[in-house]
Amino acid sequence: MPTSDAFIELAGQRVVLRTFVPADLTDQYISWLNDPQTMRWSNQRFLHHDRASCELFLAHFAQGPNHFLSIRESMTGFAVGTATAYVSLPHGTADVGILLGERSFWGLGYGQDAWNTLLDWLSAQPKIRKITAGTLACNKPMVRLIEKSGMQLEGTRRSQEIVEGNEEDILLYARFRRDTA
Repeated sequence: MPTSDAFIELAGQRVVLRTFVPADLTDQYISWLNDPQTMRWSNQRFLHHDRASCELFLAHFAQGPNHFLSIRESMTGFAVGTATAYVSLPHGTADVGILLGERSFWGLGYGQDAWNTLLDWLSAQPKIRKITAGTLACNKPMVRLIEKSGMQLEGTRRSQEIVEGNEEDILLYARFRRDTA
């Protein structure tokens, strides 16, 4: 499996996922991270992001097996979001996440295409045996996206976080390579 300094480009039906590079640290990207509606269910909502914080985050992907990807609309190359894969080679696992930052693309299948494209690629990597993801139970769009990709609920962390004054569960999902065969 290539390290993050190796360029990756994955083509889905509606999106292209490619390695996030410093030129992708745009005002548009930073605005997604500071948008209360976009970050409604993310712990990023507690932080203020600027170019320096984003450069620091990107630097964590400079070496090693983890991946930070830009999600692009395939026809225009327009940036619509990001995806991450935190890989543990000793355990053969990858924990994935997604941010569809451009709200005008919500609910149109772009997130699902990006998610499925990333999961399919990870499942084809010989050193990855299990892919995991977690989300708040109240994040219904993410729950649907994860379940639609074939991931199975593994566990629940009851009342783990407070969102908008309510205790919320975190749902933990997984897909084993054998689940895709």
